[in-house]
Amino acid sequence: MLDVKKPAGGLCMTEKIYTENIRKILNNKREIENAFKIKLSNEAKVLIIDGEPEKELIALSFVEAVDLGFSIQVALDLKNEEFVFKKINIKNIAKRKNLSQVRARVIGRERKVMDNFEYLTGCSLALHDNFVGIIGIEEQVTKAEYALKNLIAGSKHANVYAYLEKEKAEEY
Repeated sequence: MLDVKKPAGGLCMTEKIYTENIRKILNNKREIENAFKIKLSNEAKVLIIDGEPEKELIALSFVEAVDLGFSIQVALDLKNEEFVFKKINIKNIAKRKNLSQVRARVIGRERKVMDNFEYLTGCSLALHDNFVGIIGIEEQVTKAEYALKNLIAGSKHANVYAYLEKEKAEEY
């Protein structure tokens, strides 16, 4: 799936990735190309990213984030070097067999748990199928990832919130 081309100026690569949200990405094609300094094209639901390897890697994270459910605007934060994207597989962490209950613990009633996480960590969260995505500054993403893994593993909401509140207080 990886084609390598060598133009006169240096190494340039072409990456192909399957995406369910091809229309969402192509509707914002110009903005994405300008933000990441890459070229986008498609063959059905396969997105073709052409550009420098470093830019392509960031663009792949962007596409993965959009596929997970992040809005284009939130995912565009990844163009900033301080921002990172983490993807957590709920199946690998959950002790329960009923994953719908685990997802419900992460979302909360009327998305309250996710909103609290976003407020306490300063990160953006998205949940799709059995994956939770986090976008934010690396230090904050690390804290959010630790707290989410504990919540998914079965820790009480109060204990996870206490950890996040303590971490937030230490920042100031």
